[in-house]
Amino acid sequence: MYLLGYDCGTSSVKAALLEADTGFVVSTATFPAQEMKITSINPGWAEQDPQMWWQSLKAATGKLLSESGVDAGDIKAIGITYQMHGLVVVDKKCQPLRESIIWCDSRAVDIGVTAFEQIGTEKCLQRLLNSPGNFTASKLKWVKDNEPEIYRRIYKAMLPGDYIAMKLTGDIFTTPSGLSEMILWDFQRNRQADFVLDYFGIEESLLPETVPTFSIQGELTTDAAKELGLSAGTKVCYRAGDQPNNALSLNVLQPGEIAATAGTSGVVYGVSDTPSWDSQSRVNSFVHVSHTDKQPRYGVLLCVNGTGILNSWLKNNVAFDINYSRMNEFASEIAVGCDGLSIIPFGNGAERILANREASANINGINFNKHTRQHLLRAAQEGIAFALNYGLSIMKDMAVDVNKVRAGYSNMFLSPVFGEAFSNITGAVVELYNTGGSQGAARGAGIGAGIYSNLDEAFQGLKCTAKIEPNKKLQQPYKIAYEKWIDVLRRQTGVKI
Repeated sequence: MYLLGYDCGTSSVKAALLEADTGFVVSTATFPAQEMKITSINPGWAEQDPQMWWQSLKAATGKLLSESGVDAGDIKAIGITYQMHGLVVVDKKCQPLRESIIWCDSRAVDIGVTAFEQIGTEKCLQRLLNSPGNFTASKLKWVKDNEPEIYRRIYKAMLPGDYIAMKLTGDIFTTPSGLSEMILWDFQRNRQADFVLDYFGIEESLLPETVPTFSIQGELTTDAAKELGLSAGTKVCYRAGDQPNNALSLNVLQPGEIAATAGTSGVVYGVSDTPSWDSQSRVNSFVHVSHTDKQPRYGVLLCVNGTGILNSWLKNNVAFDINYSRMNEFASEIAVGCDGLSIIPFGNGAERILANREASANINGINFNKHTRQHLLRAAQEGIAFALNYGLSIMKDMAVDVNKVRAGYSNMFLSPVFGEAFSNITGAVVELYNTGGSQGAARGAGIGAGIYSNLDEAFQGLKCTAKIEPNKKLQQPYKIAYEKWIDVLRRQTGVKI
């Protein structure tokens, strides 16, 4: 018996088959090999075609079945994780009316700022735990204001994962966690935030019906099964945004536990049983996947948009003749602090930790007589770790302790330089695990389908593969480099630190 997990990200769709009895992965597949296209016709805009996600999911499924040799009839449940905060709008035939406005698109910043002021900052923070910000509800309001012809044709507005689930099952649902990432969840009343809909003038009928995160949310249709090579009637039992799901994949479900990821964007995600917020909404609280009415669980999320995308930019433009492994080796040849070179990684849309400023990336202190591309590669990795640490300082003000962090052994955490920089500047022990988003989605499917009788069963097969601990000899050099980085950030952005 097998569980199938899909991770529908910004760059690619990943799929994993998990053997339910052992918790071991039997096969994985990714499509496409190159990053999926992001359309940006105006500064700060970022869109993707939802049908591209579906085509990539089909291709990944085909590869997975071909390479594993698993009989589709033995796959008993499907789980989905997806890029958060995107907007997909469909007509009555369930066809997309426009490209998806994805998470790093900045066009709705002003709409969210105005809503925060006019609804009332205290009301927003107490009931939404957030500013409406540059999130999904504000993006839908942008469509209403700027594309009225499209808005009038909308049957449902949903998140990327809801769209994928719709393609699989024909049903349109979302979850409480999903509504919270749209900034449409009222934490005081434990239901959708009608007062935000009313303020934006958005009809309640445009929202999908909510279902529990872990539940039977639909069955694979005959048409979808034929396209994918799977069995009709296979149950879809879990969906969650990529960061709550990353926490699930690492068994980060209880208060005080911390998860991190460093892919295209970088995230630190802490679980709390107490609703909390940052007065400037620079970090954000959402409904966690393990939340119930009796045992509330909140995910406090710090996001840095410009993370792995900086590393890939360097790969494509500076280090195009070497692979990522060699880039990491080059970075390790340079001492901490990069001989005075600092890189500010913010160059991928409005940054929440900078109060939604549209900050650009910055290379500071370059000296043509001593700095090489090795310096650039290390400065980038240090800059990413420093940006995450700056965000963590905000989380710590919210009483979120960061002593031990769990992360998947993937993306930036594959680099010894990045792992060392992150551990030493944050002071945290980092545990790396043999998991990823698609594996977490598969485990979530097993929970939702009732295949696992408890959470311990769901996480058998999850193993810690490495541990990174702060090095007392390196902490002072990192502190000096970080203080220089902070000074550059202050001068570039005007942020009060």
